Amino acid sequence: MKLIEIAKQIREAKESIFLIYAFNGIGKTRLSIQYKEDAREQQPDENGKRKQTGVYYNAYSEDLFVWDNDIEHSEEDIKLRIVPSSLNESHSLIYEDDVRQKLKPYNPKFDFVFHSYEDDPSKGIEYVSFHLDDKDEKSIKLSRGEERIFVWCFFLALIDSEGWADKQNQYIFIDDPVSSLDDHNIFVTAFTLFELIKKHYETRKIIITTHHIGFATILGNWLTDPSNHFRGNKGNNKYQLRGLSLDNGDYSFVSFADKAVWLYHLRMLQVLDKAIQDDADDSSENGIEVYHMAILRQILENISSFLGVGRIGFVLEQIGYSKEEADRIALEDNALTHRNVYFPQSDIMVPDNKNLLIDVFNRIIEKYHFDYKRMQLI
Repeated sequence: MKLIEIAKQIREAKESIFLIYAFNGIGKTRLSIQYKEDAREQQPDENGKRKQTGVYYNAYSEDLFVWDNDIEHSEEDIKLRIVPSSLNESHSLIYEDDVRQKLKPYNPKFDFVFHSYEDDPSKGIEYVSFHLDDKDEKSIKLSRGEERIFVWCFFLALIDSEGWADKQNQYIFIDDPVSSLDDHNIFVTAFTLFELIKKHYETRKIIITTHHIGFATILGNWLTDPSNHFRGNKGNNKYQLRGLSLDNGDYSFVSFADKAVWLYHLRMLQVLDKAIQDDADDSSENGIEVYHMAILRQILENISSFLGVGRIGFVLEQIGYSKEEADRIALEDNALTHRNVYFPQSDIMVPDNKNLLIDVFNRIIEKYHFDYKRMQLI
């Protein structure tokens, strides 16, 4: 399946809410662009030209905000510039207090000021300056996470503004709003999105994509809760929970069944299991590659963290290796997954390392009895 086909499928679906989980690099942002293009083709204006019919937030939206560090003046006047775009004409629809209200759940440690173009305020906001409080004249630079939160709340305020919402009223497409955020702010973002869904789902389609399984789990659980407004009689829900995957250039758009994988470590076990099976299949072009060692290490780290130890050697000892063997395996895995960027690398896995990965994988399953096979693979 091609991304344009998935975009059309979403647009034509009777459900108004789509929550889509996919790994980074699969094509979430490209899907948002395909959806935008498909929606525009369906809504030509009076001159036959394609027009924008919805609002979207993705990596391109974030790229409209660029730091000017004022290096020439020893960073005395740091500011976040807003790149001119079609959004500038909508800047007059939002005010600083609108954004502050959206920021409030995040408990920000900064204040800010909008600065319009001096020569022509109708051109919109030229830049934003940030300060430790409203009495501090010295401007500061935000951390990457704080910047993401600010830009996200800027767009939330814009989405909720009456003028913009009335014009762009077909859909809201939000792509991965939680990158660079810590666990607390991920939860807050899920909450703000849930409030946005409740406000708009009856009048427009809402599509949300994410690579963060925790965020997907939280929002997915809220959407499927029997006490909310989104569940109907069987087959008549107002939402779809989907997984987007890519295999040899072909996309799959998989529905989450009741037994779908919502736990990241189970998904990783599925990936390793499939790689091991493909490796044993002479007719398959796929198999075990070096990056699967990184996945194995992540599984070991997750287990060790759950056990409160934080050391993968402990887990290796728990699954039957001696301390000496565990130390050696940990060092070998570390060497394969944390190489210096200048070190020559290859995707090809030597047989001894393949056998090691398979042996560790089998011992993990034998020891901890993870029930991942009955889960739906996405």
